[in-house]
Amino acid sequence: MKPEKLGINTICTHVGELKDEQFKGSVSPLYMGSSYAYEDVDIKRYPRYFNTPNQEALSKKIAALEHCESALIFGSGMAAVSHTLLAFLQKGDHVVIQKTIYGGAFNFMVEEFPKYGIEFDFTDGFSEDEFEEKIKSNTRVIYVETPSNPLMLITDLEMISKLAKSHGLVSIIDNTFASPVNQNPADFGIDVIIHSATKYMGGHSDICAGTVAASEVHIQQIWNVSKNIGGSLSDYTVWLLERSMKTLVLRVKAQNRNAKRLAKWLNKHSLVSKVYYPGLKDHPDHNIAKKQMRGYTGMLSFELIPEIDPDEFMKSLKLIKQSMSLAGIESTILSPVKTSHALLSPEERRRQGIADGLLRFSVGIEDKKDLIVDLEQAFARMNEKLLQLG
Repeated sequence: MKPEKLGINTICTHVGELKDEQFKGSVSPLYMGSSYAYEDVDIKRYPRYFNTPNQEALSKKIAALEHCESALIFGSGMAAVSHTLLAFLQKGDHVVIQKTIYGGAFNFMVEEFPKYGIEFDFTDGFSEDEFEEKIKSNTRVIYVETPSNPLMLITDLEMISKLAKSHGLVSIIDNTFASPVNQNPADFGIDVIIHSATKYMGGHSDICAGTVAASEVHIQQIWNVSKNIGGSLSDYTVWLLERSMKTLVLRVKAQNRNAKRLAKWLNKHSLVSKVYYPGLKDHPDHNIAKKQMRGYTGMLSFELIPEIDPDEFMKSLKLIKQSMSLAGIESTILSPVKTSHALLSPEERRRQGIADGLLRFSVGIEDKKDLIVDLEQAFARMNEKLLQLG
């Protein structure tokens, strides 16, 4: 059956799987070879060409999930970001970038683009006018991330698509926080969709990978650059990623439910000054999120009141782990100031609205009552210290 005729759970389970013709096993076989024949073959396969059997098969699953024609798999999310941008930009070109994006992507642009003679501007906000005013005669790309890391701000994908097309630009999105379960940017006309597959696609905190999905034409353009830079993923990790993606929908929907319940609970807590979650009706971008998302993700952020030390609060948690990265089945929490956005200057973090007391919370699949109990006991400890201080 054609992928477009299948449900998303069926795509996750079956599209792109390799058949074990020899032993009839129920899972894809793993082809570990790094050297393949080149005579009398239809395809000259080589790991750096992104076309080993496991790479090629999994790319079909990713493309189907993102409603695209083709896909590539990389060694990390940042490899996917950097290869894609370098494929569409060259010396003298200009790119318009959304105001708030992942700190690693921001750092790549600020540090590496000047070396290539690539110009760039960050928007002042998220409106059409604020994107439009940054477009120049040499602009070639618009780059966005929605929901954004770590403030969960939402960009209108239909608006970005129409704006890009009206100026003949390539639109690129980092869709990591949403995952294909919650959002398909291609349905709104976005050209290129990037994921850090380390996150929801991998989902078990044991894989580092990146993906790009797009049209055949755009993927070929990215491949032409990527085969020279060499950011391919090992076949063993490709196989692990394919295994993990079979449960993608089940995991993400459970995380969605937990995150929405916890966001509502935190939003009422006296020791929390602000909660960032697009599923909340008081979120400034809730209506846009409702229009383009099927679920609001398992990610949220919240700010503690100034009197609470965020490090002390996190150390008081017993079930929720202090940990880098996100989107595993276990709940984790971190300080963006010390991790994901540590490379940004304090001035840049303030410009983006990232406060020192901001905590990014990746909600897992645990029972939500147990997560609430853990948060409550940590808050109780903080409240006791406040009372002691008078």
